[in-house]
Amino acid sequence: MKALIDKFIRVRKKTIEICSHLSIEDHLSQPELFVSPPKWQLGHTSWFFEEFVLGAGLADYKPFNDKFAYLFNSYYNFAGDKVLRLKRGNLTRPSLELVHEYRMFIDKWVIAFLSSEKGASFAELVELGLNHEQQHQELLISDIKYILGSNPLWPVYNKESKYESVYNQTSGFLTIDEGIYEVGAKADSFCFDNELGRHKVYLNEFSIENKLVTNGDYLEFIEAGGYKQFQWWFDDAWTWVNKELIDAPLHWYQINGKWHEFTMAGLQEVDKDAILCHVSFYEASAYAEWKGMRLPTEFEWETASEELDYGARWEWTNSAYLPYPDYKKAAGAVGEYNGKFMVNQMVLRGASTATPEGHSRNTYRNFFHADMRWQYSGIRLAKR
Repeated sequence: MKALIDKFIRVRKKTIEICSHLSIEDHLSQPELFVSPPKWQLGHTSWFFEEFVLGAGLADYKPFNDKFAYLFNSYYNFAGDKVLRLKRGNLTRPSLELVHEYRMFIDKWVIAFLSSEKGASFAELVELGLNHEQQHQELLISDIKYILGSNPLWPVYNKESKYESVYNQTSGFLTIDEGIYEVGAKADSFCFDNELGRHKVYLNEFSIENKLVTNGDYLEFIEAGGYKQFQWWFDDAWTWVNKELIDAPLHWYQINGKWHEFTMAGLQEVDKDAILCHVSFYEASAYAEWKGMRLPTEFEWETASEELDYGARWEWTNSAYLPYPDYKKAAGAVGEYNGKFMVNQMVLRGASTATPEGHSRNTYRNFFHADMRWQYSGIRLAKR
């Protein structure tokens, strides 16, 4: 159990470290519905352990605060009522100081519990909780960027940040032969339930690009009028472009005739050689159509992944987020973790510069709605 306790301490410290560059006011900001304030995330990731580990495993456990179960539940209907997502930014109380006290309280209890004889039986749930917190660490980075990027002062998160400064190391296309391939996790190490159910798929021969689309590549699409020409876009996407007045990737601004990008190191002129990020599935598909190519399916991506240099950006695929053939939703609240989202979302594969260690694996199935682009998402092209 020592290894698990050490990991618990390490992951919990990392979350605090991510927030260490923020002001108290930054912790409460919620400029859009899909952004969760950092203070709420600090509380939610602690509530997860309180609800599913301490509350379930210790008969004598008394919650830090009876109201926190309501404040910091996210979408777990089995766990009871919750604050509406759009109101998370209204939580001026509890104070940030009290939320930090809550985290320390939970840390103390979990470490003591894992050191006990009964704690071993909850090791799997603690591991799930740690992976859940690491997912929130990545969300924190993207949410913080959106919060700071929505501020007219464009404040710097960390002048040494390199989240956006990442470049391709390869070029050309990789060809995969027609055939039957196995996809899905083997379950010999931690994975989420949506990765399980290893199964065979048939693929026609295809080629997939070794490199990801760069800012310079995408600028050509913009300058060619890509956002003004309906023929490249799905109907829903074209409606989205016109309704939301989309004309560039998220965090891009044209200033004095030059494109600039808000980065975690501040506002900078767009680096044409850097790998593109913050585009939606809609934009990724339109760009692929404009290039006369397409996005790979998630099974094509996974089959080719061992020969690809991935991990710079989450890569949109042309696959809907659906269950694998043998997928079984777990009973209770844990079953709400993935299964209930398997509709109207698209799969992304790979990882990004914001992804925590251990979450970059070729079976990982990330998923978002087609218009979402505040994550570090990019484009890899495929063709027949």
